[in-house]
Amino acid sequence: MGFGASLSHARPLQLSSSLYGEALSSSSSSSLFMGGPFAASVPFTLTGNKLHFRKLVVVSKRISGLEEAMRIQRQKELREKRTFRRRIPLRRGRVSPRLPVPDHIPKPPYLSSTSLPELSSEHQIHDSEGISRMKAACELAARVLDYAGTLVRPSVTTNEIDKAVHQMIIEAGAYPSPLGYGGFPKSVCTSVNECMCHGIPDSRQLQDGDIINIDVTVYFNGYHGDTSKTFLCGNVTDGLKRLVRVTEECMERGIACCKDGASFKKIGKRISEHAEKFGFGVVERFVGHGVGTVFHSEPVILHHRNDKSGHMVEGQTFTIEPILTIGSTECITWSDNWTTVTADGFPAAQFEHTILITRTGAEVLTKY
Repeated sequence: MGFGASLSHARPLQLSSSLYGEALSSSSSSSLFMGGPFAASVPFTLTGNKLHFRKLVVVSKRISGLEEAMRIQRQKELREKRTFRRRIPLRRGRVSPRLPVPDHIPKPPYLSSTSLPELSSEHQIHDSEGISRMKAACELAARVLDYAGTLVRPSVTTNEIDKAVHQMIIEAGAYPSPLGYGGFPKSVCTSVNECMCHGIPDSRQLQDGDIINIDVTVYFNGYHGDTSKTFLCGNVTDGLKRLVRVTEECMERGIACCKDGASFKKIGKRISEHAEKFGFGVVERFVGHGVGTVFHSEPVILHHRNDKSGHMVEGQTFTIEPILTIGSTECITWSDNWTTVTADGFPAAQFEHTILITRTGAEVLTKY
C-alpha cells in the first residue's frame, strides 16, 4: 500500500524554431544531432516581367539528449492516446460495512486512532529473527494476492474480492493491514482503470476489458508484508496490456539495482528510463516506503528521477511500487479521501514488491 507525498514538479523545457536566417542559440554542450544551414531559392515578388527571388535560410537547432528524450516521449504519449478508447469513467458504488476480525488475532497499534499515522523515521533493518518473520508475512501476502487474482473476471464486484481476501487473511491468523489504517474501511485496495491507487472495494462489477490493481498487506506475527499487482479482466486491449507489462518491468528494473551500499536515487533513474522508452508517465505523488514492524516508514522510495541522498543497508526492507500512466501523471482524490484517479481519465497501472537488501543484491520477499 503506497504512501502519498507532496512533491514539486519540474517545468517543461521550452523549444523554439526559426525561419529566414534568425539566429538560434542553445545552452547545451552536447547534442544528438546538428545540421548546418541550407539555402533554397523560392519565389518572392513579381515586378513587371521580372520575377525576383529571395533566399530562404533554415537553420537547425542543437537539441540536447534530454530535449530529444522529452520530444520522443511526447510523440509516444500522443500516439498512445490516439489509439486508446476511453471507457466509462469510474463511479463510486455502494460500500458495505467493514468486516470483523476475531479477537484472538493480534492487531497493529494504529487501530487506536482513525487519524492517518505519520511516516515513521525508523528504518526497518532486521536481525535474523526479524528477517524470518518478515519472510513469513510477505509469503502470506503473496499467496493472498495470487488467490485474489484468480477472482478477477467480468461481473465480479470488488467488494466480493475484499470479502474473500479478508477471510483468507484471518484464517491464516493474520490481520489485513489496510483495515482501519487512517480510517480506511476495507481489507484490501482495489484500483480499477484510471484509479492510480487506494481504491475502496464497493458494489461496482468488473467489466470486460478492465484492469485492476489489487494491493494486499498483512500483519502477521508483528510484521507487515506488502505487495500489489495489476490484473487483466477479460479481453483487454493491446495498449492496456503494454501499460501493465511495462509497469511490471519498471518495478523489476528498480529492484535489480538494489544492494547494500547502493544509492536510493538509482531506483527512480532505472524506472524512468524504461517508462520513457514507451512514452508512459511515472507518478511522483505516491512512493515506496520502509516496511516491517511499522507499516510505513523511512526511507521514502521515489520512482522518478531524483537527487535523493542515502544508501541501502544490508538487512533493510522496503517496497518498490511504481505507478505508470498512459497520459497525465496529475491526479484527483475523491471525497472519500482515499480513491485517487488520473486527472485526465486515462488508465494507470501499478506493481509492488517488498524487498530485503542483501550484501550482493535484493531478495524479493513477496514471492512464493
